[in-house]
Amino acid sequence: MPNIKSAKKRVIVNENNAMRNKSVRSALRTAIKKADAAIAENAADKDVAVKAAVKSIDVATTKGILHKNNAARKKSALVKRLNKVEA
Repeated sequence: MPNIKSAKKRVIVNENNAMRNKSVRSALRTAIKKADAAIAENAADKDVAVKAAVKSIDVATTKGILHKNNAARKKSALVKRLNKVEA
């Protein structure tokens, strides 16, 4: 543990940010998995699941967890899989 007050604060702030990032990243992965499962099963609510996954990707991008190009690639691949099943 650091001795300097500002260094102690950085440790606490970094832990809080890591926890916040972890929860957003976890929600992102869950949403993508649910969307993939819905697409694979050709479920009736696959459009809703994909929409939720895209929103989750956008949230992660806004929070700085994903790079914007990475987010665009994930959204593109997800929608491509959805369109392939619908066609």
